Amino acid sequence: MNDRRVVITGMGVITPVGNDVETFWTSLKNGVSGIRKIETFDTTGYDCRIGGDVLGFDPKDFFNNPKDIRRTDRFTHLAMGAAKLAMRDGGIDLDKVRRDRFGVIVSSGIGGLKTLEDQHTILMNKGPSRVSPFTIPMMISNMASGVISMEFGLQGPNLCIVTACATSNNAIGESWRIIKFGDADIFLAGGSEASLMPIGLAGFSAMKALSTRNDEPARASRPWDRDRDGFVMSEGAGVLIVEELEHAKARGAKIYCELAGYGCTADAHHMTAPPPDGEGAVRAMKMALDHARLTPDKVDYVNAHATSTGLGDLCETRAIKALFGEHARNGLSISSTKSMTGHLLGGAGAIEMATCALTMRDSVIPPTINLENPDVECDLDYTANVAREKKVRVALNNSFGFGGHNATLVAIEFAG
Repeated sequence: MNDRRVVITGMGVITPVGNDVETFWTSLKNGVSGIRKIETFDTTGYDCRIGGDVLGFDPKDFFNNPKDIRRTDRFTHLAMGAAKLAMRDGGIDLDKVRRDRFGVIVSSGIGGLKTLEDQHTILMNKGPSRVSPFTIPMMISNMASGVISMEFGLQGPNLCIVTACATSNNAIGESWRIIKFGDADIFLAGGSEASLMPIGLAGFSAMKALSTRNDEPARASRPWDRDRDGFVMSEGAGVLIVEELEHAKARGAKIYCELAGYGCTADAHHMTAPPPDGEGAVRAMKMALDHARLTPDKVDYVNAHATSTGLGDLCETRAIKALFGEHARNGLSISSTKSMTGHLLGGAGAIEMATCALTMRDSVIPPTINLENPDVECDLDYTANVAREKKVRVALNNSFGFGGHNATLVAIEFAG
């Protein structure tokens, strides 16, 4: 069973820089920022007043029944949108696949924050009898996977993995593991987040985690720059079709790349901060490469977690140096697309895995924008400000989450 190979055959994204794969990818290659002033609620009194919201998204385009929209939270709306786009992109004919071997792991780091906020307001103002009976189903993080499986009648393994900002990578990685083990042939896997709400913004602001560059939103997310002052919170979703190779070939699927390795570890260090040497990240990256039977010098590109925080960016750089050695300075390209998308939290890993697949497809490394004055300790090739043409045969995708969760995926160019 361990010889079963796994590929990515479809992708759907809903993001601050585009609500389809090609618009999203064009924005990244051109260094377009999706960060702007928040206008969906009054941010007076907030330290941070900027974010990456999704524009032009209408859940009616993805739900057949209007009642289902009212009975689900925005994070589920975004997840359903990305899932349906992935199904279309992957050319899935449900009459020609075994639905009992088609699983769903579409997760969220926080879940239905809007529902929680709205219903708590109703509780305080109008009393418990006025709280919606759909409050709990709308709020819980597993509902995206549940609703997606119901929409398509998918009866395979159905999970929700909540590991903060590592959520999407874990979802994709565990799909890979289940397929390798033989318990499913195909998955919708990824993550969704819709936490750009008053309580979400207030909570992260109180932690001093967010950028306060409010007068220059497009320049606020600046990984590895000496003037970085925190991450920028965004909303959105990414869902990939993760599929066993022979199953994909049998239905004539297009193949973006092969998913070859997955590593997950714990820092066991601090609730929100990585260890100074990035040791847990080193182990996650090494585990993923070991699964892929690759040595670090074979990696062409790293889509870094790099969120634009002082400690996080530095520790990831140290981890890359520790694992890759001389190759970190000679031949390894790195970038943080969060400089453009902001940080989608539980949805980040999936859109960044899509980025890795597109990087291999088009031989283009997307840039890290706003990297104007590199931190003296952050001295690697981060593809500053301008995209670069480069053949990429092996790409590594990092996602790290509060709680000390580390998840790394390795994709390789599909060679038949």
